[in-house]
Amino acid sequence: MANYSAWQYDEMQQIGKDYGNVAEVEAYDSRHNQFRNIQQESQFILDRLAVRKEQVILDFGAGTGTFALEAAKRCSKVYAVDVSRLMLDYAKKKADSHSVGNIVFSHGGFLTYDHLDDPVDVIVTSLALHHLPDFWKLAALSRINTMLKDQGRLFLMDVVFSEENYVENITNWITGIERNAGPETAEDIRMHVQKEYSTFTWIMEGLLARTGFRIDQSDHENGVIARYFCTKINNCK
Repeated sequence: MANYSAWQYDEMQQIGKDYGNVAEVEAYDSRHNQFRNIQQESQFILDRLAVRKEQVILDFGAGTGTFALEAAKRCSKVYAVDVSRLMLDYAKKKADSHSVGNIVFSHGGFLTYDHLDDPVDVIVTSLALHHLPDFWKLAALSRINTMLKDQGRLFLMDVVFSEENYVENITNWITGIERNAGPETAEDIRMHVQKEYSTFTWIMEGLLARTGFRIDQSDHENGVIARYFCTKINNCK
């Protein structure tokens, strides 16, 4: 991992769900599949990005490796990065069980991962950037910019709130999760809203613009989940 100043935010600290816990890591896929289909999401992202076989992809917040495995089928190499060593170990075992050998697993995060190879074609991050306060989101996106080729593509999906009706939207979100995935997962969402660093759409979109990205396409699901397909149009200094 890259060296950093003593005053830098500690992205290794645990906020929200404890993915340093083996049981939580092992339960991640089954719990999330109660209210989303991660494999289908991954295929949708790769289709929309029109990923080609010769391309290289970097996945920040790789988690249990579902996206990395799907991406590895379509491109030459995937760099899978996560702050949880347990998540990475789990993802490695999953890759080995599928005989997938073109994934490079690295322990690190947005602020500490040191990309020593050439800039990549595509960077993807799903449900991870909210672990950073807004100041550090900008620092993270600036670093992402430097790891991408000119005109490279960025896909960002995260919890991002619409400022309109945000109380109603969050309440409906938690109610829907409790109905579909049960009270334990609903409590996770309550804790997310209370303690993590999800921001508003106008802030996230401003951060993307200020770090050299053009938003080509976006959608906002029920005022709480945003997806941005972006292109790098300027270099960060």
